[in-house]
Amino acid sequence: MPKSPTWLLEHRRDVHSRAGEDGVIEAILERLPARDRWCVEFGAWDGRHCSNTLNLIDAHGYSAVMIEGDPTKARALREALGGHPRIVIIERYVGFAGEDRLDALLAGTGAPRGFDLLSIDIDGNDHAVWDAVVDYQPKVVCIEFNPTIPLPVRYVQPADPKVSRGSSLAAMVELGKRKGYELVAVTMSNAFFVRTEHLPRFDLESNDPVRLWTEQRFVTHLFSGYDGTLFIEGFGGLPWHGVDLHASRLQPLPRALRHPSAHYSTFRKALFFVWLLVREPRTLLHKLSRHSRQR
Repeated sequence: MPKSPTWLLEHRRDVHSRAGEDGVIEAILERLPARDRWCVEFGAWDGRHCSNTLNLIDAHGYSAVMIEGDPTKARALREALGGHPRIVIIERYVGFAGEDRLDALLAGTGAPRGFDLLSIDIDGNDHAVWDAVVDYQPKVVCIEFNPTIPLPVRYVQPADPKVSRGSSLAAMVELGKRKGYELVAVTMSNAFFVRTEHLPRFDLESNDPVRLWTEQRFVTHLFSGYDGTLFIEGFGGLPWHGVDLHASRLQPLPRALRHPSAHYSTFRKALFFVWLLVREPRTLLHKLSRHSRQR
């Protein structure tokens, strides 16, 4: 009998993770037919803070490759876990081209081509670095997405090391399907994928992200009224900066123009024309061009 789409979330628990990922990962791996007990994580930070792999190393005898590019964090990683016999530490930023690709960094580490778990958490280019993984096909992928982006939105951050925005869950699902993976669970900001051939083992009634992503508390919705008033609903802020969004500060139209445009008086039409000329000249030119073509 098919199970609830969110049954894996019932196994949430944290040993080193922050939103129940340790327990979810254990439950997913238990469903796989065979495991080689290898995992890879980047950015690994100090190897303990919000780690999705240390529990596997300590409690399940896993070998691991931990990759961290920040020199200070990499130093802390070596100090904490550098002497561990089953951990390979690499101080390098994982990229999406040339020798910075994960494929190149893993060569020579001993990690099998189809190792058990890949955990990607680099606050930005997660989509690009997973897309660039070709030679290795981990059985399970845990990847961070931007939890402020509404589910229907497909947003892919530009592949640029200097940019840190994150990509949407919808974009990750699309990429996963293209690479031969299916979504099986979603925590607050991490999506869990398994190889497509393993999906039946999870007995999911549905793996539609609409059903799987239940913790959308950071999503902010923006919509407009017929009169041009802008409204904010949902989280209503920048979660990583602790800044609230105020609809009063985001209104594109002055109060005098916040009326249905079809009911504008002659005075308001003139006022709107002047406002467009000053604030939105391209929009005004487009309107005039369209009106000219319709005559």
